[in-house]
Amino acid sequence: MNATTLAAPAAAPAPLSVFERYLTIWVFLCIIVGIGLGQWLPGPFHAIGRMEIAKVNIPVGLLIWVMIIPMLLKIDFGALHQVKQHWRGIGVTLFVNWAVKPFSMALLGWIFVRHVFAASLPASQLDSYIAGLILLAAAPCTAMVFVWSRLTNGHPLFTLTQVALNDTIMVFAFAPIVALLLGLSSITVPWDTLLTSVVLYLVIPVVIAQALRKALLARGGQATFDRALAIIGPWSITALLATLVLLFAFQGEAIIKQPLIIAMLAIPILIQVFFNSALAYWLNRRLGESHSVACPSALIGASNFFELAVAAAISLFGFESGAALATVVGVLIEVPVMLLVVRVVNRSKGWYEDGLSRSPARAAS
Repeated sequence: MNATTLAAPAAAPAPLSVFERYLTIWVFLCIIVGIGLGQWLPGPFHAIGRMEIAKVNIPVGLLIWVMIIPMLLKIDFGALHQVKQHWRGIGVTLFVNWAVKPFSMALLGWIFVRHVFAASLPASQLDSYIAGLILLAAAPCTAMVFVWSRLTNGHPLFTLTQVALNDTIMVFAFAPIVALLLGLSSITVPWDTLLTSVVLYLVIPVVIAQALRKALLARGGQATFDRALAIIGPWSITALLATLVLLFAFQGEAIIKQPLIIAMLAIPILIQVFFNSALAYWLNRRLGESHSVACPSALIGASNFFELAVAAAISLFGFESGAALATVVGVLIEVPVMLLVVRVVNRSKGWYEDGLSRSPARAAS
């Protein structure tokens, strides 16, 4: 994915793949299959749960790598020098993703989990649910934002730049922000496990993905890279679905007893999505950024790197934890909610561009 390719004029948005378009359906099927298998064959799943080294579940660790590496392969960290070209949009992205999003989710978790729905949720899991919501919000989207940006004719170089910059920051900021918010929520922070999760599920996959990317481009250029990405891309979704089956096999008992848990956890996630996307979209308009920049800026603020969140939740709190379930709810609603946000920003393009002429920043430039 070189600069020449990304700088080309935007073509008509390519359609979502079958997996992307129907991800919510696949997740629902994983719920059914996972719960069924967990109830009928508890022995094998408990055996899988015991396959750990230093609190890291080996089968899940391998699945997470297969899930994350193809997504990180798309990121060109060499694009970071493009930051200055759209510094206003980058500034909005960083402000929303790192100064607003994790903290607003922690507040929403405290409001809904500890107060509004507290009487309807298992008391022993309240802290764990909040932790899962925090993990979800502390990891900005890495891969799917390319899909959402494409569907809004977002600026391709800006999309690539903001993802590369967010991933760079995430390597260093994910653990401290999660630890800070868990501490503020009076949740014990297992620092050793948290740092291990960051190294295993972020640092090492980034290194592997970038080495593989460099090798593919050196071997056969962009064409070879694109062919390889087309082959290994579906592995990511397949690994995600397999991980979800395992999660729901362990979560089945809790879901059967209280099926409304998923709906209750979805509410703060939905509010967070709409709040952060609207905030980023409005700020870009006020600062005079083009619609093609505002769209991906708003979309990355609304979506999450749920693969990392799921992996960290499993490592920190276990398969059967409320944290793992909360991150999975994020996966469940990701596609339909983000498609709704895409539709809103596309339909509001006229309103957005009418306001640019009255933008103080645009008038001053």
